[in-house]
Amino acid sequence: MHVIRDDNVDSLKVYDRVCTVIQSTVKIYDLEIDEDGEDGEESFEVRKKRVRPCRTERPPKRSTMLRQAPRLLARATSMMKVRSFSTADVPATPTADSSFIDAWRKVIPNIDPPNTPLAFMTPRPSTPTSIPSKLTVNFVLPYQSELSGKEVDMVIIPATTGQMGVLPGHVATIAELKPGVLSVHEGNDVSKYFISSGFAFIHANSYADIIAVEAVPIDRIDPNLVQKGLAEFTQKLSTANTESEKAEAQIGVDVHSALNSALTG
Repeated sequence: MHVIRDDNVDSLKVYDRVCTVIQSTVKIYDLEIDEDGEDGEESFEVRKKRVRPCRTERPPKRSTMLRQAPRLLARATSMMKVRSFSTADVPATPTADSSFIDAWRKVIPNIDPPNTPLAFMTPRPSTPTSIPSKLTVNFVLPYQSELSGKEVDMVIIPATTGQMGVLPGHVATIAELKPGVLSVHEGNDVSKYFISSGFAFIHANSYADIIAVEAVPIDRIDPNLVQKGLAEFTQKLSTANTESEKAEAQIGVDVHSALNSALTG
């Protein structure tokens, strides 16, 4: 019964536990700076001493606090600044993990908090209140980008569930792609690509990110080679003896059949 209860632990509890472990690891990593650096252990000890907050035996006088107020305010303002490695793609007022910053200042208030990934991420464009007239498409391959920020009227993608037409204002969707034709419609012009596999990420703000393992324009495909390949893999499928050979032959038949349908359709 104990094993059964462990296997049916609430997923939210497991998620919280994993997040806690990750956060604790990050904190340890951030604090143990230069432990194995060029200065060795001595440098690490010096830095550890520097992060300890100062302690006073008695509270400072009111006049002393007033004299030090401008310096402390200036110091607090400088701590709030976020230093970024580049100003090209970073927003003017980058976001930050407020809970992490608050926790950091409670532990070591005299050291600037480190930057988190949120400080360098450009905020996602907000979902428009009205449906835009164009769909923005990013179509990328592992070795190049076919379309980048292209505004089109519609794309038709070969999803595993069937042909999917994507228009501006489409509901947010993630679709797995199968071998087939990707059509990009821009006015009266239609560009067609044959893709092998991949994923399509349709966002609610009328952006579509299409990632394919391989893609070739339809006009670059040789029909004779397609027919030849289809015949070869059909023969291999009929004579395959092992499961591995059957799987490889079936993949070849599926891809060449999709290529043939793309050319004849």
